[in-house]
Amino acid sequence: MSRLEGDPVPARVLTGDFDDDFVPHGDGRTIREERIGIHWWRITALEAIPADRDPRLVLHFPYLSRAEIWRPGDLLPLRRALMGQDADLAHSARAFFVPLPRGLERGQHVDIRLHTPTPIAIEVSVEPAVQSHRQDLAYASWRAAVLVTMMVLAVLAFGFWGGVGERAYLYLMIALLCQVLYLATLGGDLRVFPELAERLAGDPRAGRVFGFLALVTSNGFLAHFMELRQHQPRVLRSLHICNGLALLLAALAVFSVSRYVALAGNLVILASVLLVLFASVSGSLRGQRSARFVLVSWLPLMALVTMRVLQVLGVWAGPYWLAYAYPAGFAIAGLVVTIGLSDKMQELRRDRDQASQMASYDALTGTSSRPVIEDLLRTSVDEAHKSGMPLSLVFFDIDHFKLINDTHGHRVGDECIRIVALRVRNRLRTYDQIGRYGGDEMMVLLPCTGLKEAIGVAENMRSAVNCRPIAAEDAVVDVTLSLGVAELQPGETPEQLLERADAALYASKSAGRDRVIGHIRPMFSGRGARA
Repeated sequence: MSRLEGDPVPARVLTGDFDDDFVPHGDGRTIREERIGIHWWRITALEAIPADRDPRLVLHFPYLSRAEIWRPGDLLPLRRALMGQDADLAHSARAFFVPLPRGLERGQHVDIRLHTPTPIAIEVSVEPAVQSHRQDLAYASWRAAVLVTMMVLAVLAFGFWGGVGERAYLYLMIALLCQVLYLATLGGDLRVFPELAERLAGDPRAGRVFGFLALVTSNGFLAHFMELRQHQPRVLRSLHICNGLALLLAALAVFSVSRYVALAGNLVILASVLLVLFASVSGSLRGQRSARFVLVSWLPLMALVTMRVLQVLGVWAGPYWLAYAYPAGFAIAGLVVTIGLSDKMQELRRDRDQASQMASYDALTGTSSRPVIEDLLRTSVDEAHKSGMPLSLVFFDIDHFKLINDTHGHRVGDECIRIVALRVRNRLRTYDQIGRYGGDEMMVLLPCTGLKEAIGVAENMRSAVNCRPIAAEDAVVDVTLSLGVAELQPGETPEQLLERADAALYASKSAGRDRVIGHIRPMFSGRGARA
């Protein structure tokens, strides 16, 4: 492997005018070009390469580079690029393939005029045609799986964002799409769209912009997902600085192909990787589930990104398989983080269900809350009017409850309410409904129950409470109930039914308490005062 500085006229290079100017370069397996522009490379066979296996000279992962290649005896070069009019559509985008139909004799060479828009390292090998096609099929399958996985994850993130409205999902969707575009632009996958590929061929600016946007949105997603604003504000501020620099570099990348833009971008990527690693480790040590998901999913990707950046910067040659593993790291990270998002959605759902349950049930008694029992009353009245089945309502409270509170304290009063609700509920049928209306007042709905039967149920409720005292704290309290019962009348509203049950309760109080009174005839006056 040897290199010629500059770009002389091809005819003079091919006639041997510059043979003495070619300088051995590298390890003999890698074209490593650190400068942007056009340079000549010469690959010389140290031993004969027979033609019987239809060999191919393979330049692995050239990305946006373009090449003009002269084999021994060629007057015109073979032109190769991953995208544009020079794309070799007979092979995958993993390499430039140069057929060697006559093989190479020892000492023969292949001259390459290489156009490099960015610094690059290109592995060189010779493969039989069968092996090339086999590896092409594996590469195409693997590449399609990676890109399709990331696209599906982006669609899922969009669905989560639309359904939940959480901004983190929007960041994840944009990050995944930008990563897809970044990989497809640099890897040549966009050549399935010829017009777009023609515009992007050999131009690194689009790929850089997509890469910077992927970095910004990835950082934004991770900041939201790990809740850095609440848990690690200093790390969040540092990520904001990285994002600001990345956006500035994205703007510069639109107008410049300078290698310094890529150099600065790689340094920003490394800084972001270190910040995310620190945040995920710190959060994991604190028991934060989201940080653990990020650590599990992002650790392999962070290692691959770091290795890849060092490889691009020329600090480290890196293994051959890194170009394969780097895109797969994005897909794996996106998959694991999506699982983490699903876990977070489950947690949100549990919190929502718990909040809904707390809103539906009274915290002290475990019975239905007032809004719920009022809704049940309205629903039961509508169903009773439609079906013609009877419906009764029992309205009751604890006798002299204020005196209990004043004598023994509110904790004893609350315990009395709780035990009264428990004793009453034990005397109800499975389809009866009980709810706390307010204070010590409670309401019981008795579907398919006429007034006479309802009075019997109410008597059972009364006897269940006054049969024995209630022991609460250090006090023993005799508790009795006053109950009013009313049966729904034709055309009666829920409010009118409740008013009549309340009037019956008032009558029970007036009659001496600890008793059940049923309201027979409709009476639509306001609620009376009760002692």
